[in-house]
Amino acid sequence: MALATAAITAALSSLSLRPPLHRGGLCLKPLCATLLPSSSFRARTLPRLAATADIDTSFFDNVDPNDDIPFDPPAPPEGYVAPPSFDELPPESEEEVAAAYEEIYGAAYSGESVLGNDIYVMDGKVKKSSGLLGRKKRDRPNDGFEERVVQVRRVTKVVKGGKKLSFRAIVVVGDKKGQVGVGVGKAKEVVDAIAKSAGNARRNIVSVPMTKYLTFPHRCDGDYGAAKVMLRPASPGTGVIAGGAVRIVLEMAGVENALGKQLGSKNALNNARATVAAVQRMRQFRDVARERGIPMEELWQ
Repeated sequence: MALATAAITAALSSLSLRPPLHRGGLCLKPLCATLLPSSSFRARTLPRLAATADIDTSFFDNVDPNDDIPFDPPAPPEGYVAPPSFDELPPESEEEVAAAYEEIYGAAYSGESVLGNDIYVMDGKVKKSSGLLGRKKRDRPNDGFEERVVQVRRVTKVVKGGKKLSFRAIVVVGDKKGQVGVGVGKAKEVVDAIAKSAGNARRNIVSVPMTKYLTFPHRCDGDYGAAKVMLRPASPGTGVIAGGAVRIVLEMAGVENALGKQLGSKNALNNARATVAAVQRMRQFRDVARERGIPMEELWQ
């Protein structure tokens, strides 16, 4: 045993700690690197990081990391009331839980909305892009105007390669408070055609003069193309006695007592525009008296 120990000591004394030699891609490490532990060998070979002059470590000179440093938080301001802990709060009701869930994830799928949102909206900000049978769902603008479709027809345009089919829609919009408009639009789909015509109608809004009995101030006639429309005021309780596009325009304008008659063509678009032309010719009595510079009582003398 003593002879083996002396042989190992002689072998270690004859070796030198030189860098490893690379021959043919092989690394020949010295024998001491394999005999000594890896941690001690790395500690002796790696250089120490020198402290730089721009780092101030004087704050930790008098601090012993082994001491127990007490935690001294700042004093709360005057009048501060700590909020109750989570365990001390009253239990939430099912309605509050459902409202919080709906506010985060949108309306519920069960068909019931606590916050009054649309139950067909999967998210509060993103609406469904398709409706029944894969058709697009059109979002109506919330401007106070109601829409009524007068007519939807399939029209054909003859081109060099054949015929192009599309749809034409006539829509009347109104707030039933004296504002009404007629629009027309064409598109390859019915929904797009209605959307176009509704936008066209909103760009052509006119004011309908009415009395306190929701009727016309006087009789008037209007024409557009070959269509002619006759409008007459009516007493309270009469209702709107008219047909076709004339009735729709008067109802969307908010007229409740009136008489209307189509005298010319039966074209729905021309009759609707003839009705709008007739109400544009009407004038209130106060406007006529103001232009003449006389009181309203003298208009009937």
